[in-house]
Amino acid sequence: MSFQSLGLEPQLLDALSSLGFEQPTPIQLDAIPVVLTGKDLLASAETGSGKTAAFLLPILNRLVQTVERGIPRALVLAPTRELAQQIVKHGEELAAKTELRFVLLQGGANIGPQCERLAQGVDIVVATPGRLLDHLIKGSLSLSAIETVVYDEADRLLDMGFKDEIQRIRKRLPTNPQSLLFSATIDDAIENLANVLLDKPIRISVAGTNKAATPIIQRFYAVDPEKKQKLAAYLIGKNNWRQVLVFARTKQLVDEYVQEFILDGLPASALHGDKTQGHRNKALEQFKDGKIRVLVATDVAARGIDIPALSVVINMELPFVAEDYIHRIGRTGRAGNEGLALSFVSIDEEWMLQELEVLLDERLTPQWEAGFEPDLTREPKNPKKNSNSARKSRDKKRILGQRSKRRTR
Repeated sequence: MSFQSLGLEPQLLDALSSLGFEQPTPIQLDAIPVVLTGKDLLASAETGSGKTAAFLLPILNRLVQTVERGIPRALVLAPTRELAQQIVKHGEELAAKTELRFVLLQGGANIGPQCERLAQGVDIVVATPGRLLDHLIKGSLSLSAIETVVYDEADRLLDMGFKDEIQRIRKRLPTNPQSLLFSATIDDAIENLANVLLDKPIRISVAGTNKAATPIIQRFYAVDPEKKQKLAAYLIGKNNWRQVLVFARTKQLVDEYVQEFILDGLPASALHGDKTQGHRNKALEQFKDGKIRVLVATDVAARGIDIPALSVVINMELPFVAEDYIHRIGRTGRAGNEGLALSFVSIDEEWMLQELEVLLDERLTPQWEAGFEPDLTREPKNPKKNSNSARKSRDKKRILGQRSKRRTR
C-alpha cells in the first residue's frame, strides 16, 4: 500500500516523494487512517518504526484543508529536548510544501525568541512540558484552539516525572480535544494514564514492541567495571568505528568516560541533563558531522536522537529499567540499515541481565574479549539482588562465560 492510498493531500505527497519515502511503515498504515477520523488513539510500536510521521501526517493533512492560519491547533508533548527538536525538524520537512508553521518550546533556551515566534503566528506547537507551562503562565501562548494533542513517548513522560505537569496542561486545553498517546511500551502505568487522557481510544500495537529492531546485532561482554572504558576504546580502535554512541548510567560516569576516551586519542563529547542546550546541540551536530568520534550520553539521548548512519551503540552499563535498553540500541539499525549494539556486563549487573532476558524472551550469554577477561573471584556488591546462593553460583558461571567457546580470540 502506498501513501497515496491513505488519502493524503498532494502537498504532503510531494514532500514525502522529495524525502524519498515511498511506502508507509506498519505503524503509519494503521495509525494515519484512525487519526484522520478524529478518534483518540493509543498506539505502541518499537523505536525507529516511523511513529512521528504516523501522527504528524494526518495532523498536517487536516490543517492544510482549512483556511485559517497562525493559531495553534495542534500540540505535541515530548519528554526531552532532543526528541522535541527531532519532531520539529521532521515536521518542517513534511510541511515544506505547505504554509503551516511549527514552533519549538523547550527548556534550556532563551524564552524571548520563543515568545516572538509565537507572536508571529504558528499552527503546531511542539514542547517539553516544563517550558510549555512557562509560556502558559507567562501568557505568551493560549491552548484554547487546540484540536489535537499528542503525548509522544508517554512511557518516558511518566518515567521523567511529568504526570503533574500533564494534568496542569490538560486544564488549559479545550474540552475533549482529539488525544493521541504513543508509547514504546504499554504497562499498567500507561493504561492508567490512557484512561485519564483518552476517550474510547482505538488501540494499535505493531508487532515487535519490546523487541530490538531486526537489523540490530546484539553482543554482550562480561567485563569488570574498571575495564569497561578500556574495552570500549580497544574495540573502537580495533574495528576503526568512526561514529559510536556510548551510554552510561550517570552524568558523572559520562564525564569520566569522555575524559578517558580523549586521553586514548578518541575525540569525544558528553550529552546529559547538566549540559546547556547550546552544548547539547553542538555535541550532536559535531557527532553527526564526524568531528567527534564518540558521543557519551545518559538516557536523555535514548529517545529522540535520529542519526540514520549510526552503526554502533555501546552500553557501558545496563539500564536499571530493562525497557530503556530497547530505546538505547534503537538509535542504531535505523531505516533498515544494519546496526551493532554492544553491552558490557559486570557481575553486579547480573540481575539486570536477567530482567532483560525476560523482556526479550531469549537467553543472553556474555562472551569474553581476550585481554579483558573478568575476575572469577569477584563477588557481587549487592547481595539483595543475588540472595539465592545456588542461583548466584550458577549465574556467575554463566555471566563470566566459563565456556571456552564463548571467548573472542
